Amino acid sequence: MNEAALPVIIIDDEKHLRISLGQTLELAGYQVMSYESATQALKAIHIEWPGVVISDIRMPGMDGMAFLQEARNLDPDLPVILITGHGDISTAVTAMRQGAYDFLEKPFRNEILLDVVARALDKRRLTLENRSLKEELARHTTPGPRVLSRTPNMQRVMALANQIARVETDLLLWGETGSGKDLLARHIHEQSNRAGRQFVAINCGAVPESIIESELFGHEPGAFTGASKRRIGKFEHANGGTLFLDEIESMPLNLQVKLLRVLQERQLERLGSNTPVNLDIRVIAATKTDLKAASAEGIFREDLYYRLNVVTLDIPPLKERREDIPLLFQHFAIVAATRSGLEAPTPAPSQLSLLMSHDWPGNVRELRNLAERYVLLGATCDHDLEQLMFGNSSRQPLSLPEQVEMFEKSLIEQALGRNKGSIKDTLEDLSLPRKTLYDKLKKYGLSREDFLAED
Repeated sequence: MNEAALPVIIIDDEKHLRISLGQTLELAGYQVMSYESATQALKAIHIEWPGVVISDIRMPGMDGMAFLQEARNLDPDLPVILITGHGDISTAVTAMRQGAYDFLEKPFRNEILLDVVARALDKRRLTLENRSLKEELARHTTPGPRVLSRTPNMQRVMALANQIARVETDLLLWGETGSGKDLLARHIHEQSNRAGRQFVAINCGAVPESIIESELFGHEPGAFTGASKRRIGKFEHANGGTLFLDEIESMPLNLQVKLLRVLQERQLERLGSNTPVNLDIRVIAATKTDLKAASAEGIFREDLYYRLNVVTLDIPPLKERREDIPLLFQHFAIVAATRSGLEAPTPAPSQLSLLMSHDWPGNVRELRNLAERYVLLGATCDHDLEQLMFGNSSRQPLSLPEQVEMFEKSLIEQALGRNKGSIKDTLEDLSLPRKTLYDKLKKYGLSREDFLAED
């Protein structure tokens, strides 16, 4: 938690108390805003405001109880800490029942104040993060972004995907199994001019070779034994929209010739028919193998490779975007909890360390599977999560220096992102000397150009 960036509002009609509390909080590194009236303070609060409020109960005009109700109307999750004299204890208890975060009875020690504020700010941070993830989940029920990432390498992939989404060209996606090729293909479709039309997906490696031609191109009655009626294939079904061909490397060589012709001519003939069917279609193919090497070995047609390879997007494996692991895990947990009618538990820091130390050979798919089991089985302690992840097998966790470096790199990336690549603003944000920042950029292979704002 970067406390220097977190605001705290103080409301009290007694000037000396505002000054005293303000000095204590400022010395602890907080950004303090003081108001002598609750009405003034309300103007500084909004639904995404990241701070907490400390308010006296007894004040002229709008008192602390009335302020609590108004603040909860603006944001029911805003932490409000009330200051009370001995005679107001019963009132403070009532306020707690009505949603106050806590109350402090005068006189109180500075350590108690700072402890309550720290806990309230931590709760506020988690509330806003969960709210953001739930909003992201809500967006997933309608066309919109389906790939979550905060790391520069994946954001570069997304920037290119968004750039070419509205360009009418076929695409090739490359990535390890489980890295999210299908989600990226759907994202491209939904950002394209074909959004709202059919998105049809077929896994070429999951369809038996004996029927894949019919699955793709369709057939007429009597085209082969058992073909009793006309069948519309995946290409024709996707007409006007997007066809996603996953595991394209699994397509039989003899069928690759026909696929190449369809891609070039934008026409097909159903099996058993001589009548061409015109196609208005975009094709996105995906593979986990090196198709150029496969074509050199004669197991994938070279001409088809070059036809598909107009634009290629390489999706990095999850182990190369570790900073995304907490975001993705919590997102998948919320999805699973919403679908199952359960609560989505928030992982503890020690649990996040477990997640970050794993290499994720199954990539995003493995992480999603773990998050679903975590919610359904109610893993609440480190041992439970470790059992879910590794069973009885041994693992090699990241060392403390490795975890510290990973966290430091993530903080620098986030600061560069917030400041759109500005070194000056990033220096101020992180309170670092210029040479130290440049040394760390070099150490972690970061470049300010990756975060520059687009015109």
